[in-house]
Amino acid sequence: MKHTPTDIKLQNKTRVLEVVFDDQTFRLPCEYLRVYSPSAEVQGHGPGQEVLQSGKEMVNIVAIEPVGHYAVRLIFSDSHNSGLYSWDVLYELGRNRQQNWVRYQKRLQEAGIERQPQPNDVLLT
Repeated sequence: MKHTPTDIKLQNKTRVLEVVFDDQTFRLPCEYLRVYSPSAEVQGHGPGQEVLQSGKEMVNIVAIEPVGHYAVRLIFSDSHNSGLYSWDVLYELGRNRQQNWVRYQKRLQEAGIERQPQPNDVLLT
Protein backbone atom coordinates (compact mmCIF):
# COMPACT_ATOMS: atom_id res chain seq x y z
CA MET A 1 0.00 0.00 0.00
CA LYS A 2 1.38 3.40 -0.98
CA HIS A 3 1.27 6.21 1.54
CA THR A 4 2.14 9.84 0.93
CA PRO A 5 2.50 12.29 3.80
CA THR A 6 0.55 15.51 3.68
CA ASP A 7 2.91 17.25 6.12
CA ILE A 8 6.26 16.69 7.82
CA LYS A 9 7.27 18.90 10.74
CA LEU A 10 10.38 18.78 12.88
CA GLN A 11 9.94 19.75 16.52
CA ASN A 12 13.53 20.64 17.42
CA LYS A 13 12.97 21.20 21.12
CA THR A 14 11.48 17.76 21.73
CA ARG A 15 13.52 16.07 18.96
CA VAL A 16 10.40 14.64 17.33
CA LEU A 17 9.47 14.40 13.66
CA GLU A 18 5.73 14.63 13.08
CA VAL A 19 4.63 12.91 9.88
CA VAL A 20 1.02 13.43 8.84
CA PHE A 21 -0.67 10.97 6.46
CA ASP A 22 -4.30 11.07 5.35
CA ASP A 23 -5.28 8.33 7.79
CA GLN A 24 -2.80 8.79 10.63
CA THR A 25 -0.27 11.11 12.26
CA PHE A 26 2.96 9.72 13.69
CA ARG A 27 5.23 11.47 16.19
CA LEU A 28 8.61 9.82 15.77
CA PRO A 29 11.54 10.64 18.06
CA CYS A 30 14.76 11.44 16.20
CA GLU A 31 16.62 8.74 18.13
CA TYR A 32 14.13 6.13 16.90
CA LEU A 33 14.48 7.31 13.30
CA ARG A 34 18.27 7.28 13.60
CA VAL A 35 18.57 3.77 15.06
CA TYR A 36 16.14 2.44 12.43
CA SER A 37 17.73 4.31 9.51
CA PRO A 38 17.11 2.45 6.25
CA SER A 39 20.77 3.02 5.27
CA ALA A 40 23.14 0.14 4.54
CA GLU A 41 25.35 1.53 7.32
CA VAL A 42 22.62 0.59 9.81
CA GLN A 43 20.68 -2.18 8.06
CA GLY A 44 23.67 -3.92 6.49
CA HIS A 45 23.49 -5.52 3.08
CA GLY A 46 21.29 -8.44 4.00
CA PRO A 47 19.38 -10.17 6.78
CA GLY A 48 21.37 -10.55 9.98
CA GLN A 49 23.86 -7.81 9.05
CA GLU A 50 22.13 -5.02 10.97
CA VAL A 51 24.49 -2.83 13.00
CA LEU A 52 23.21 -2.01 16.49
CA GLN A 53 23.20 1.76 17.01
CA SER A 54 23.77 3.10 20.52
CA GLY A 55 24.43 6.41 22.21
CA LYS A 56 21.89 8.19 20.02
CA GLU A 57 19.61 9.45 22.82
CA MET A 58 20.39 13.13 22.14
CA VAL A 59 20.57 12.98 18.35
CA ASN A 60 18.46 15.49 16.47
CA ILE A 61 17.60 16.10 12.83
CA VAL A 62 19.42 19.15 11.46
CA ALA A 63 17.99 19.06 7.93
CA ILE A 64 15.27 17.37 5.90
CA GLU A 65 15.95 17.12 2.17
CA PRO A 66 13.25 16.03 -0.27
CA VAL A 67 14.21 13.23 -2.66
CA GLY A 68 11.92 13.33 -5.65
CA HIS A 69 8.27 12.81 -4.77
CA TYR A 70 8.85 9.60 -2.84
CA ALA A 71 11.22 10.17 0.09
CA VAL A 72 13.25 12.45 2.33
CA ARG A 73 16.87 12.32 3.41
CA LEU A 74 17.19 13.07 7.11
CA ILE A 75 20.46 14.68 8.16
CA PHE A 76 21.20 13.94 11.81
CA SER A 77 23.28 15.91 14.28
CA ASP A 78 25.78 13.01 14.45
CA SER A 79 26.43 13.55 10.68
CA HIS A 80 24.51 10.42 9.61
CA ASN A 81 22.87 11.24 6.28
CA SER A 82 22.89 8.13 4.13
CA GLY A 83 19.36 6.81 4.71
CA LEU A 84 16.51 7.59 2.35
CA TYR A 85 13.19 7.48 4.18
CA SER A 86 10.56 6.65 1.57
CA TRP A 87 6.97 7.46 2.41
CA ASP A 88 6.25 3.77 2.95
CA VAL A 89 9.29 3.41 5.25
CA LEU A 90 8.11 6.37 7.35
CA TYR A 91 4.59 4.94 7.51
CA GLU A 92 5.85 1.50 8.56
CA LEU A 93 8.21 3.01 11.15
CA GLY A 94 5.23 4.89 12.56
CA ARG A 95 2.88 1.96 12.47
CA ASN A 96 5.39 -0.46 14.03
CA ARG A 97 7.16 1.90 16.41
CA GLN A 98 6.17 0.11 19.63
CA GLN A 99 7.28 -3.33 18.45
CA ASN A 100 10.44 -1.90 16.89
CA TRP A 101 11.30 -0.03 20.08
CA VAL A 102 10.85 -3.12 22.25
CA ARG A 103 13.10 -5.05 19.86
CA TYR A 104 15.72 -2.27 19.96
CA GLN A 105 15.73 -2.16 23.76
CA LYS A 106 16.09 -5.94 23.90
CA ARG A 107 19.07 -5.83 21.51
CA LEU A 108 20.73 -3.14 23.63
CA GLN A 109 20.18 -5.22 26.77
CA GLU A 110 21.58 -8.35 25.13
CA ALA A 111 24.67 -6.36 24.09
CA GLY A 112 25.09 -5.04 27.64
CA ILE A 113 24.54 -1.44 26.52
CA GLU A 114 22.76 0.93 28.87
CA ARG A 115 20.53 3.61 27.36
CA GLN A 116 19.65 6.85 29.12
CA PRO A 117 15.83 7.29 29.23
CA GLN A 118 14.47 10.38 27.47
CA PRO A 119 11.26 12.40 27.98
CA ASN A 120 9.96 11.50 24.49
CA ASP A 121 10.23 7.75 25.23
CA VAL A 122 6.52 7.95 26.08
CA LEU A 123 5.88 8.18 22.31
CA LEU A 124 7.43 4.77 21.81
CA THR A 125 5.54 2.78 24.42
